[in-house]
Amino acid sequence: MSPSGPAAEERTGTQGRGIQVFGVPLRLHFTFVLLMIFIITLGVRGGESAIFNVIYVIALFSSVLLHELGHVGVARRYGIRTLEIVMYPIGGIAKLERSPKPREELWIALAGPLVNVLIAAALFAYLGYMRAEIDPNVMAQPTDANLLARIAIGNLILAGFNMVPAFPMDGGRVLRALLARWQTEDNATKMAASAGRMFAILIGLYGLLSMQFMLVFIAFFVYVGATQETAAVVGRSLTEGIPVRSAMITDFRTLDHGSTVREAANMLLATSQQDFPVVLGEQVLGLLGRNALLRGMAVDGPDAYVAGIMDREFPRVNPHTALVDAIPLLGRLSCVLVMDEDRLLGLLTRENVSEFMMLRRFGMAADTRT
Repeated sequence: MSPSGPAAEERTGTQGRGIQVFGVPLRLHFTFVLLMIFIITLGVRGGESAIFNVIYVIALFSSVLLHELGHVGVARRYGIRTLEIVMYPIGGIAKLERSPKPREELWIALAGPLVNVLIAAALFAYLGYMRAEIDPNVMAQPTDANLLARIAIGNLILAGFNMVPAFPMDGGRVLRALLARWQTEDNATKMAASAGRMFAILIGLYGLLSMQFMLVFIAFFVYVGATQETAAVVGRSLTEGIPVRSAMITDFRTLDHGSTVREAANMLLATSQQDFPVVLGEQVLGLLGRNALLRGMAVDGPDAYVAGIMDREFPRVNPHTALVDAIPLLGRLSCVLVMDEDRLLGLLTRENVSEFMMLRRFGMAADTRT
């Protein structure tokens, strides 16, 4: 289903790169990898064989991923495209191209835990059919025999943890959706985020007192997630009703398609610009970012042409697009080109959007730019 709203006009060149699941880019945060290593280490120390330990970790990963795909599927029903899925220690996060409406958010949030409940129900039904005995201490005593029971209980734990009514868990989003019926969306978000921070502080203190440092680790991520959600609310309030053209950079440099990597590197050093549109006359052919430039310098050498290393499927957005709809793109991109059809008008970067919001906060930025 095509995404709705002005953000549907943008194109990005990152969709075809890296791991994709049902067309959605998947990214593993490095802390998620550390958690997987920790779980494997615990399994090796227990009574579980190495192969069954690996199977358990894969099943746990798959359960978290299916949880997120539940969000993605319902979001698609509402015409909301998912930009990417990022796997964190507290679970995955499906980044949507726009903020869903309260009713939409309610069902999108509930979809993830529901997937885990269905997985657990199916596994328990199978264990019951096989007349398998389920030990209440199954999670503390991992063995090859109780693998399916641990996967089932793990899914219930995942569903229950995510339904805690505090950001950034799904329960916090359900709470915000319900509060939004009587409160403004901003106030509802602040209340749910405050609950998230309080929850993080409590489980963090408990983790310290009980010497369970994994809980402290989880508390840290919950607190950061709740804080980021509050910051996102402030950002939305500062950009609501503002078009992209009001925040874009209009004083920028471009590279000719025949420029060399050396010339691009010199321009990178001479300016504060990090991303350069590559043009042929008035036509934009691609976008060369700092990372691609450095990689091209190392791999192809300084005499290579920028046309060979630029991103030809560059991200773009219309100047009339609402800034609040364009900002999610900058969560995974450093620069977006602002174009009116094929005419380049400006650049939108994380830095200039942050500066724009800071100035807006002090009432110093204009609402529009002619």
